[in-house]
Amino acid sequence: MKNLENKTKGTWRKPTAIEKKKFSKALENSVLKLGRPAKKSSEKYLAISIKLDPKIIKWAKAEAKRRNIGYQTVINEELLKKAS
Repeated sequence: MKNLENKTKGTWRKPTAIEKKKFSKALENSVLKLGRPAKKSSEKYLAISIKLDPKIIKWAKAEAKRRNIGYQTVINEELLKKAS
């Protein structure tokens, strides 16, 4: 592996300003976008702080573990059921 690194090290050159201008569209499209796509504002959750009875938290965490999801998701789903 070291031989390969030594042979290829420094062989890449930076594109010139003319090349950047000429191929800017292609370069923009070739950029790899990492991570999740951004959510629409209507899909985002609103961060709040709320105090709940410890029994509710205990139940939500047990249910979440059983279903292999987050306990806040369990609470959110139950509240959505009641709201609709």
